[in-house]
Amino acid sequence: MSNLEKYEGIIPAFYACYDNEGKVSAERTQELTKHLLEKGVKGVYVCGSSGECIYQSKEERKLILENVMKVAKGKMTVIAHVACNNTVDSMELAAHAESLGVDAIASIPPIYFRLPDYAIAKYWNDISSAAPNTDFIIYNIPQLAGVSLTTNLLDMMLKNPMVKGVKNSSMPVQDIQMFKAQGGKDFVVFNGPDEQLVSGLSIGATGGIGGTYAVMPELYNKIFALVKHGNGSDDIKKACEIQYACDEIIYAMCGCKGNLYAVMKEILRINEGVDIGTVRSPLYDIVPEDTEKVNECAKMIKTAIEKYI
Repeated sequence: MSNLEKYEGIIPAFYACYDNEGKVSAERTQELTKHLLEKGVKGVYVCGSSGECIYQSKEERKLILENVMKVAKGKMTVIAHVACNNTVDSMELAAHAESLGVDAIASIPPIYFRLPDYAIAKYWNDISSAAPNTDFIIYNIPQLAGVSLTTNLLDMMLKNPMVKGVKNSSMPVQDIQMFKAQGGKDFVVFNGPDEQLVSGLSIGATGGIGGTYAVMPELYNKIFALVKHGNGSDDIKKACEIQYACDEIIYAMCGCKGNLYAVMKEILRINEGVDIGTVRSPLYDIVPEDTEKVNECAKMIKTAIEKYI
């Protein structure tokens, strides 16, 4: 299977699954993996931003990945985000991920201190060296990491043969085209911002990795099919119509006081009967006044699926 085939499709960013005491739940992690597998997504992106990784220990992140792999290995693509804010811990997670047989590891740049390109390249290459037989995906999310992937930095990283692609969560769609052109025809670029999946796919993204995919995967799977395998302008128009519906749902979910991931976890419980707990502090849980809005968002998702799928 080529890189493009392996990563071509909708890959939800996997949510952290906690028990009622707020501890990582192996059982609920497996339950969410099974749920997404049954929804027909291409794969899962584990322990990234949506997985609340910066609020978890190495041991918790290992436990999460182990339980995802118990369900997903050989059945869908698994990309493990392994970055910590120091190299040693990141390398440990990378080695662990490779030992489990993931398809790829991924990493944001180190956050807080603004490092020069050559220091970021060394950090990423050191991580990659701990998983020498596993694809490496650069995670570009400048609005949160505080560092943008430059053409100079990507040139440095392309010297590493295990660097296979970029998860691009910067807002300019042009970045997808630029990274794709720089990496070559077999280079993988994922669209990151959920609100612009149609645009990202149209300009050349291999697939999408998104934080809202897991709460409405049917809609994003449909968008992907229409853009990548559709038959002309009518299918593109329909893809745009579904994109607009997804965007309206996203804006509504973001209108709650509780954190977006707390809102989506509650919607999963309402719509799918999948209970994976809530979010970890300092992320803010939903509050009583969110109840009406959350229920309305859940209804919006059901209505959109009934209309378009």
